[in-house]
Amino acid sequence: MGKMRSMDCNKINEELNGKTTNEIITWALSIAKKPVVTTNFRPYEAAILHAVSSLNSRIKVIWCDTGYNTPNTYKHAEEVIAKLNLNIKLYVPKQTTAHRDIVLGTPEINTQKHQIFTEQVKLEPFKRAMQEHKPDIWFTNLRKGQTAFRDSIDIVSQDVSGIIKVSPFYHFTDQDLEAYLIRNKLPNEFKYFDPTKVLEDRECGLHA
Repeated sequence: MGKMRSMDCNKINEELNGKTTNEIITWALSIAKKPVVTTNFRPYEAAILHAVSSLNSRIKVIWCDTGYNTPNTYKHAEEVIAKLNLNIKLYVPKQTTAHRDIVLGTPEINTQKHQIFTEQVKLEPFKRAMQEHKPDIWFTNLRKGQTAFRDSIDIVSQDVSGIIKVSPFYHFTDQDLEAYLIRNKLPNEFKYFDPTKVLEDRECGLHA
């Protein structure tokens, strides 16, 4: 990974709180050598993709497609990619969805089979993407109020591998993001399904 030295995230967050999304992204890009932004094209994702790509048009956009997205999500993804001219780096599981449906299916949560399922469709492709691109700055659309873990972080956090995660919309509500999308004439789509989470308040597995 593009590991950075340990940063005083508390101090940085004190300085960034109250700044605009553009100011936060500009700060992060100023210290980045290998920035990426990740997406799954869930609701409101167009906001982070627009905000970051507006300031760095060729930033690598990592999309780990589980293979279980709704038709609406795939159509939405194609619309956003075309509208923003995104530099998409697509990662998919090594096993096809059809093959997995036969040998594993979609297991119940909190079972060993579900852990295997999550590893196959989400964690392995994500690890492969991060290993290939070795980012030092990782832009995310994490927001306060989504899960208990996300309530414990802030705009800037550093994960165990040393990557600096930057969430410019961390303090935004759904209403704030809706206003951002309308203001920038961006599409949104709510028919989204994550087979590894099932419940909205479960962590997705990528942000430990």
